[in-house]
Amino acid sequence: MAESASPPSGFEIGHWSDLEAATGCTVVIPPPGSRCGVDVRGGGPGTRETEVIGPLSGAHDVSAVLLTGGSAFGLAAADGVTRWLAERGRGHPTPGGVVPIVPAAVLYDLAEGDPSVRPGAEQGYAACEAARPGPPERGRVGAGSGAAVGKILGRGRAVKAGIGFAAARGGQGVAVSALAAVNAFGDVIGEDGAVLAGPRDEERAVSTAELVASMPEPPDWSVVEERNTTLVCVMTDAGLDQAACSRVARMASGGVARAVDPVFSDFDGDVAFCVSSGEPQRDRFAGMVAGTLAATVTAAAIRDAVRQAAG
Repeated sequence: MAESASPPSGFEIGHWSDLEAATGCTVVIPPPGSRCGVDVRGGGPGTRETEVIGPLSGAHDVSAVLLTGGSAFGLAAADGVTRWLAERGRGHPTPGGVVPIVPAAVLYDLAEGDPSVRPGAEQGYAACEAARPGPPERGRVGAGSGAAVGKILGRGRAVKAGIGFAAARGGQGVAVSALAAVNAFGDVIGEDGAVLAGPRDEERAVSTAELVASMPEPPDWSVVEERNTTLVCVMTDAGLDQAACSRVARMASGGVARAVDPVFSDFDGDVAFCVSSGEPQRDRFAGMVAGTLAATVTAAAIRDAVRQAAG
């Protein structure tokens, strides 16, 4: 496996950010004809159009994927993404014209900054206008503008997070990258298994998992942030059909579990997407390669999110 700095060819990523209000949205625009799958693990997700890309749905090309702040209000940003795509003739063909397919997922950032400011249609459109190929901007930007992790002791003792990115290329030349918006209840765990970003106790990070296991009674819910999420979009040029994309998205969720602890809780709305631009193949090993790399780059992107936010 070789590391890479960019998404696969043809993918574009764009952000809209309001750093003063601490919110934003991020769009991934794949090449036309790409397929998408999804894996929803968190107990409190906020999503749009995930059923149409599920493994039991009819096969549809995906036009874009939206990751957004603003909680449920932020889903309105997908309207702007849809309008931008429709103006360019990109979407599922119907007798009445193209209909863009834009799956979306939200994170809760209303407790940071100005909760009255949320991404809407104009902001989703602006993120599309800003979309570019190559390495995306990371850190406190886009959907990660108001993100934090390690919130069991309250948001005031949590650690800032944001958008992270990682990419790799397999031995067969398959490119896989992951974009992560990290707003987890739990901690981000480093490559060595230690807490990389967690709640602060005096001058050091402490383990949320250890705190949860040792608490004799529930924490003070008046200060603990109950609404959290890690959102991931995997991009690959591997030849995957829609069902294979869903399986790779599920494997990418394994990468979330490597880098976040506790994970997939009642207090998280974790969602992983996988978008494939390659011509679908019958070779099942292609999915194995893509999924293996997806888990690795997903964990790396989550760690990158907190490192970039700190920097």
